Amino acid sequence: SRKSLIERSLRMSSSSTSPEFSKDIVIVGAGIIGLSTAYYLSRNHDENINSITLVDRSGCIAPAASGKAGGFLALDWNDYSSVGPLTRRSFQLHADLAEELDGEKIQYRRLTCSSISVAETSRKKPNGRKLQGVEWADDNNTIDAESELQPGNIVGIRPLGDEDTIAQVHPKKLCDAMWKAIESNKNIETNLVEGTVKEKAEYDSSGKLIGAKLDDGTIINAGTILFSCGPWTEHGNCMVGVKYHSAIIPTPRVLSQSVFFDGYGDPEVYPRPDSTAYCCGFPDPPVRVTEFPGKEEVRDEKIEEIVNSVRNASGGINGALGTEPELKQSCYLPTTPDNLPLMGEIRDQKGCFIASGHGCWGILMGPATGEAMASLMTTGASSKYVKMESFRPERFENTPLW
Repeated sequence: SRKSLIERSLRMSSSSTSPEFSKDIVIVGAGIIGLSTAYYLSRNHDENINSITLVDRSGCIAPAASGKAGGFLALDWNDYSSVGPLTRRSFQLHADLAEELDGEKIQYRRLTCSSISVAETSRKKPNGRKLQGVEWADDNNTIDAESELQPGNIVGIRPLGDEDTIAQVHPKKLCDAMWKAIESNKNIETNLVEGTVKEKAEYDSSGKLIGAKLDDGTIINAGTILFSCGPWTEHGNCMVGVKYHSAIIPTPRVLSQSVFFDGYGDPEVYPRPDSTAYCCGFPDPPVRVTEFPGKEEVRDEKIEEIVNSVRNASGGINGALGTEPELKQSCYLPTTPDNLPLMGEIRDQKGCFIASGHGCWGILMGPATGEAMASLMTTGASSKYVKMESFRPERFENTPLW
């Protein structure tokens, strides 16, 4: 039985948590990582839990990058790195979530992806016939056998994945759907609280964790705390944020080919099933993030740079990305010095855990991270799919900071 497996894991793991520490859980940060953890706690471990409280500075679900990211999912792009198994498991879990949460509502679908090279200057046309396989291109930016090569003409295409390895989801819709599913579990009390939790948890005189303390002095009862604060993560003094701007541009039809352009600044385009395209690029240098979650400044010159870039690369004002954006936004991607996430129990803080720093793959890796953290927090062992040795939170304690 599941109960016997949990009991066996507790006996076998030297770092296992006591079941009493798992009854009331506080998750700091209401983004994809925190929500995924809450979802799998509710789905797989609800017999161990009385309550789940999400605490976020904004008081909202997915106020920052988890509500503003592109939602691009790739099965095998991380195969030769430490996050390869995490990525593959999470890609499958996204498909499962589409079944569980209604894929149409969260805009989950499979699609293709290509790297497309475009000319930036006029020059003699290359040999060969009209390029095929560029779904959204038309005569505005596709060369034929008779034309001289003009700026914006496509000069090369390299497939990066098909429907077996590429998918997408709308991150904000996914996060909202997960929270709704968590709230529907009648066996668990759920709360969403606006506030900031101090990095150091509250312990009693015997060293038992008693709760999370807010800036206003309020203590929320908790036997287990997860810090999933994205670029606002304080632990280890190592987290920075890379700011990306994005523009949502209407398209003349529903497109299903994600594009990484080579040329015009190399923008990225992720079309969505609602006849829009998520366009981004030109990231800022990494910084310590001081902006408030959900209220990040949107700089007009950055949006203009993105819009002009994708417009020039896609056939001009009459091309697929020639209209004005309907939404302009920005967010920070949480990044560590080695570009690997922090995941695990915090040293010298019994019952406190961290999961953050997934960079540009936060949406992709969110579900498998949540599944693994939910298991670790309640049984003392990660999921069978994810080994956490490379993600140890303490690995930067003696490392020079950014």
